[in-house]
Amino acid sequence: MNDAFEGNYDTFKALLDSFPPTEVVKRLEQFGIPADVIQRIQERHEAETIKIKEMEEPQAVVLGNRDTWYTGPRPGDRCWPAVVDLLRKDGWPKDPAIDSLDTSSTRVMSLLNHPQEKSFSTRGLVVGYVQSGKTTNFTAVMAKAADRGYKLFIVLAGVHNGLRRQTQARLVQQLVQPNPSRWSQLTDLAKDFTPTANAAAFFGKSNKTHVLCVVKKNKIVLEKLAGWLDSASAYLLDCPALIVDDEADQATVATKSINPLIRALLASLPKSAYVGYTASPFANLLIDPTAKDLYPEHFIVNLPKPHGHFGTEVLFGRYALDGEDPEDVDDGYDMIREVPKEDVECLRPPRRTEVEDFAPEITETLQDSIDYFWLSTAARRVRGRGNPHATMLIHTSVNTAVHNSFKAPLEHLRARLRTSLNEPSILEGLRVLWDKETARVPAGDFGETKVEFDDLVGELPGVLDDCRIIMDNSSSDDRLDYENGPIVAIAVGGNTLSRGLTLEGLSVSFFVRAVSAYDTLLQMGRWFGYRNGYADLPRIWMTAELKDWFRHLATVETEMRRDIDVYMTEDKDPLTFAVRIRTHPALRVTQAAKMKDAVTAASSYGGQRVQTRYFRTDEDWLRENQQAARGLVASAVQHAARREDRPEAGRFVFRDVPYNDVIDFLKSYQFHPKSQECNSRLLVGYIEKRAHNAGSLRRWNIAIVGNPVTSDEETFEFAPGVSVGRITRARLITSELDYADIKTLMSRRDAAIDLAGETSKLQEKEITDERRRQLPDTGLLVLYPIDKVSQPSPAKKTRTALDVPEHVVGVGLVFPLPQGKDSAVEDYISADLSGIEIEEEDFSAVEAEDSA
Repeated sequence: MNDAFEGNYDTFKALLDSFPPTEVVKRLEQFGIPADVIQRIQERHEAETIKIKEMEEPQAVVLGNRDTWYTGPRPGDRCWPAVVDLLRKDGWPKDPAIDSLDTSSTRVMSLLNHPQEKSFSTRGLVVGYVQSGKTTNFTAVMAKAADRGYKLFIVLAGVHNGLRRQTQARLVQQLVQPNPSRWSQLTDLAKDFTPTANAAAFFGKSNKTHVLCVVKKNKIVLEKLAGWLDSASAYLLDCPALIVDDEADQATVATKSINPLIRALLASLPKSAYVGYTASPFANLLIDPTAKDLYPEHFIVNLPKPHGHFGTEVLFGRYALDGEDPEDVDDGYDMIREVPKEDVECLRPPRRTEVEDFAPEITETLQDSIDYFWLSTAARRVRGRGNPHATMLIHTSVNTAVHNSFKAPLEHLRARLRTSLNEPSILEGLRVLWDKETARVPAGDFGETKVEFDDLVGELPGVLDDCRIIMDNSSSDDRLDYENGPIVAIAVGGNTLSRGLTLEGLSVSFFVRAVSAYDTLLQMGRWFGYRNGYADLPRIWMTAELKDWFRHLATVETEMRRDIDVYMTEDKDPLTFAVRIRTHPALRVTQAAKMKDAVTAASSYGGQRVQTRYFRTDEDWLRENQQAARGLVASAVQHAARREDRPEAGRFVFRDVPYNDVIDFLKSYQFHPKSQECNSRLLVGYIEKRAHNAGSLRRWNIAIVGNPVTSDEETFEFAPGVSVGRITRARLITSELDYADIKTLMSRRDAAIDLAGETSKLQEKEITDERRRQLPDTGLLVLYPIDKVSQPSPAKKTRTALDVPEHVVGVGLVFPLPQGKDSAVEDYISADLSGIEIEEEDFSAVEAEDSA
């Protein structure tokens, strides 16, 4: 009987398709089927399932450098085509926007497991840009996953109700409404997750719908969801689940309540794919890979930079990375306006004890920013296209009492201007501001036409009448609501406006919030995003320090993304190659608890190229550095094994100079404190340890890079017979007068100056490989004589003349990769923050938010 029953496979196949495996086993046992026969039945069913899978999808297709089962959308898909139709109705062009979304979401899908696999537990991370369309990307991934058979979709939508509702609305619009019969919803706009009576009904074989659940990362909510899923555990064995963690670095990592609950949630799902989405992945990249945590061990991918997106680099510029020509790196748009240091105490209380009695002052810069917001909004009304909303963000503090203190002064400012619009002096002041701003950022550079003041002034009364002053914070019922028609709003807020939530039509930001970490700083930048129809009009008011931090952060981002791209181009994964994050002397990478498992390697120079970027502007300092450089060249002339003179090219190379000469130079040459990579003590220590312990870096090549000599007036003499023409390095425009920031000194070509053969076309990795082959133990030090005037080219609008009292000597160093024992200097540097009161995000307040 058993053999006959086993042979009649179709008789009981319906059982296997209709019930969880545990239930099938019980029923077969009731028929008296022995355990070994039941096992053979299950094995055959699994084999049949695999055959079906192989017929549905190719067994292995290479996409990028990875094998995958997923090759892209197929005829007959329902969810992804519906998303495409909605995007087209919203004006998305097929090329490049929809095609790029299709490609990037397919890339993510290709890294997930096939939903018919017996069991899986995937951990991945997707890195986007702030306000760049991450929600649209994971919506596309969810649509494609639904088309392939994933059933349960849980979206962890940040920690605030506003972002959860916004995400719920987007997913309902793009996934549920086009195919309502295919979806069941566990949450809606009005409320977060509330358990239903019969969880199993959602996951049984008879229910063919996809299940959507959008929840906050809130302890109470996640406990209710986990308990509800446990009640249906028998039915989850064959339930492929995709968990999307939006803002994956917030609350998810190193938290005592949220993190364990997310991991428990995943553990209850035998077939689960967890994919974190964030624009600030620093905390996620530093999770201990050996722990049973949420380290993205299976994949990390970059989303492509969207066309027309205003990101960190676009607005603030960045420094050139190794292998880049400085001339090819943009300085950013001229849209940043400086808030003087002395204004800050007028805009936020210097101490917590002064919060309750604080009364803000409308400083000149704040007044200009607000007036400009109203003017730019009027100009957009004249143009009559683009985003119908207009928003200004004022963010000076995390404290809600400080936010609320701005309400009356801003209302008074609006009312006063509204009653004064007919006064000639007021109109003249507004005209001067408008003409100054539109001259600094020409509309024509963005394909727009300047709106003349006389054309916009008629729109100002309507703009002022429509403008609302909104205190958007956890203690206020007032919220930015873009769903009930176009709005004009000046929003004052903090944490509720700093994560995920899109500020529609944001054109002006006034930002003096004190921050201490990369991720906090980056997420505060609500000004990132798209500015269709008004790309020439955005402006940001902030301190010079914050501007410098954002420029550094743009460099960190680019460097980090370069590392992440290694996963897609080489045979590496997050368990064999760790993404590196550049540090900063005044900023933490992320919260201390999130870095507890990180490895510090800030001062290891093996295989790196470092260079001076900042210079003091006082005469004595510059002269002392000239003297140090001349001393090094004099030693090189005396001690070099041979020299190569090419004055016609402005080049000299002295070969095999003893490392002691280099160390003496590094001890006498003064690096600016802001040049964090160029720390004399760390450099000397690193060279000495490698020389003593590994026998490397005992010989150096000293090079001089200048221009060909055309006249004595343009010459810089390092030693008798060693003269070159001075080069030009203009400085970035900044209010800081005690130092000059030239951004980047050294080119890739210079890093290969001492290599034999044709090197002009070598890429960075090729230069490193050639140095390892030709000069495996030899360092390179390059001196640059920079003209003290250094006028910029007209095209460099964010540059000004160097204009220092003495010619500058810049320094670049190229280190070979360690060949044996790496003698990295194990040293730790950090800024002394004891005298600065930094406002941190209050997660206890976040988690206490109403869970309904």
